[in-house]
Amino acid sequence: GAGGLGIPAVEVDAFTKRYSGRTAVGDLTFSVEHGEIFALVGPNGAGKTTTLETVQGYRRPDSGSVRVLGCDPRRAGRRIRAQIGVMPQGAGLYAGIRPAEAVRLFASYYAAPEEPLALLERAGIDPSSKTPWRRMSGGQQQRLSLALALVGRPDVLILDEPTSGLDVQARAAAWDLIRESRDRGAAVLVTTHLLEEAERHPDRIGIISRGRLVASGSPAEVAAAATRRLEFTARPGLPVDRISASAGSPVTEGPPGRYSVAAEPDAHLVARLTQALADLGVLVSELRTSGSLEDVFNEVADR
Repeated sequence: GAGGLGIPAVEVDAFTKRYSGRTAVGDLTFSVEHGEIFALVGPNGAGKTTTLETVQGYRRPDSGSVRVLGCDPRRAGRRIRAQIGVMPQGAGLYAGIRPAEAVRLFASYYAAPEEPLALLERAGIDPSSKTPWRRMSGGQQQRLSLALALVGRPDVLILDEPTSGLDVQARAAAWDLIRESRDRGAAVLVTTHLLEEAERHPDRIGIISRGRLVASGSPAEVAAAATRRLEFTARPGLPVDRISASAGSPVTEGPPGRYSVAAEPDAHLVARLTQALADLGVLVSELRTSGSLEDVFNEVADR
């Protein structure tokens, strides 16, 4: 593929898309290399699906450019299309088709596909299942859609919320399959709104909020950019004004029983805080410094 030329597999440069005056995606720039999983992370309505549909060639950028394997995806010929595996959100198949028929049909489009029935099994579907698409549960349809995206051993995988509606075990199995594609050298562009997934599986992430990229890097790098705070869990309804005065920093109660100290954590702050709580006879059940992906997400999503 184009990987040998040092060109990113997916290149999104200053991509902007508007719908009736509203900016759905604004000035978005990122790239996905061969052999890596890049996740666009953001709440529903952040612009993730619009971006993926443009990368697939279904939408035209209003400004900026989107390239896949060095080509404009809207003009990509069959050679390029055969190198791309796609899993759209809510993929629809012919209502009467059965899993084995579907995966064999898709395999027939490619020169060197995966073994269809073995892939079905690894995706968690019984290859001998006679259940047609329309009668499959949402979770089973998700698994089949993922198998169809993977069957051609694509160079580029574009997956929109691939684990949505799956239980924990099925989610883990799906990520195993996705990682195998990456390890084989595929570039994987995936969206998710599940932060625990974004923290664990991708090599790099981009957090998207209101159509703009607000943070990007490895999950650890992005988490490290969070404003660090001291947080503790104790019984609800503590006198936060008194604790704030003793600790020397503002203490607030978020959800009942969860408290946050708005200051850069250090040993002295921890000592003052625990002394203030001891004076009140309060036992802390958990004390931690925050700085997780969730913290970044909440900070940037408010902007």
